[in-house]
Amino acid sequence: MLSVSSGAINVHPQRWKVFSTGVADSRTGDAKMTKDIIPFQAIDWASVVKTEHTGDPGMATWQTIQFPGLRLRIVEYSSGYIADHWCQKGHIVHCLEGELVSELENGQRHVLKQGMTYVVSDGASSHRSVTKNKVRLLIVDGDFLARVTEPA
Repeated sequence: MLSVSSGAINVHPQRWKVFSTGVADSRTGDAKMTKDIIPFQAIDWASVVKTEHTGDPGMATWQTIQFPGLRLRIVEYSSGYIADHWCQKGHIVHCLEGELVSELENGQRHVLKQGMTYVVSDGASSHRSVTKNKVRLLIVDGDFLARVTEPA
């Protein structure tokens, strides 16, 4: 079932006890396991609403598909884009077009060119995106990138 909420398409799969994904505990931020699956589906990105998010400077355009515990986005950054915050969330970022510099708060800079991917877990770095020219990315993030704690 698909529903639209603030520009994102939310997918509500059946609650089958087959596949586990992490869900963060609201008190501790630690991940717990749930039993959701995502049924097979093709995504026509041309039909997904674009939302705008300002940088400092520049603009980001997101097309978002939201599943329980999983978010898929096609993100386009304008030329001269700099994220307006340091992000500590985990992501899988794949560069579809252009070139992106991922700056870490500790001063490291990593260039992501077309066809390259970076992966980072929640809380593993403070990072932000910077572009010289326009870039197009596929970004996957969700609860599976959260820290998982074992029960005592």
